[in-house]
Amino acid sequence: MTSGTPSLKIDTRWDGSHGIGRYAREVVSRLAVPWEDLGAMGSPSSPREAWRRDAGLASSDVVYSPGYNASRVSRALQLVTVHDLIHMAVGGPKGALYRVYYDAVVKPIIKRARSVITVSETSASAIRQWVDDDHVEVVNAGIGVSDAFVPDGPVFEAERPYVMYVGNLRAHKNTATLFEAVAHTDFALTLLLPSAEHEAASHAAEAAGIAHRCEILSGVSDGELARLYRGASVTAMPSLVEGFGLPALESSMSGTSVVYWSGCAAVAESAGASGVPVASATDAREWAATLVAAAHAGPSVRGDRASFDWERTSHVVGKALLSVGASVSGRRP
Repeated sequence: MTSGTPSLKIDTRWDGSHGIGRYAREVVSRLAVPWEDLGAMGSPSSPREAWRRDAGLASSDVVYSPGYNASRVSRALQLVTVHDLIHMAVGGPKGALYRVYYDAVVKPIIKRARSVITVSETSASAIRQWVDDDHVEVVNAGIGVSDAFVPDGPVFEAERPYVMYVGNLRAHKNTATLFEAVAHTDFALTLLLPSAEHEAASHAAEAAGIAHRCEILSGVSDGELARLYRGASVTAMPSLVEGFGLPALESSMSGTSVVYWSGCAAVAESAGASGVPVASATDAREWAATLVAAAHAGPSVRGDRASFDWERTSHVVGKALLSVGASVSGRRP
């Protein structure tokens, strides 16, 4: 960090082609405070993280994770990034394990550091209610958007008007409604998904009767994604819950309206005035009608780009790290 302050270690394992990976890459690469790689092994999302021993670290050191992973046995203070509490809403045995992990591991770590990073006001509000501790500062560092996502630029030329979807097929993404909705329109559907989900998406498209007008992609650059957004008639984000909703922001910055469920506060926050809400989360015919209406209404560009800047986000994270580090001398475990 700076002379006379604790050592800062960063868990770099989150870097990858997913939401937290993007956040980690953009934020950590811009940090102005000196840091070293934590050097941890394995997956940061593994349950074993709760028992990760950080060899050589002292109680005067600080560990920062761009994700939600934490260790119950680390001597260092840990500042984590809780992007959302979606895991807490997962049903069944898996959801029960997530709730135990968040309540028994993540929450005590947050209370010990008296600080936690998040990415939106929607998530900040949920985290304050969950932590329920006035001594904890919930820092909304926000999120950034790449310079590629602007309305002026190359446009993807498709043979047929299409709806754009960027994300994955997890249950809270509500993609079954989207497949059914597109089936009630003449639109094609372009999906940007992790490659591991392509087969499942193909089956879903076939079941909905739209396999012949569905294109499934992965691994595109920001420039190509912006081109896809600009070429789309509309972007759909039917999520039931989100921590932020980066595709909604990227699409709106690229000049393409976003249709979303009105009950998903984070997407409404991300899309701003470019968002077109649907009252029902699962009424496919209502979704179809709204997709068509939004496409006919034409482009809508979100103008407040300065509010979504990776440099700003990294600066806020850096300040939080310095604050946690400065508190260490008087807070021995």
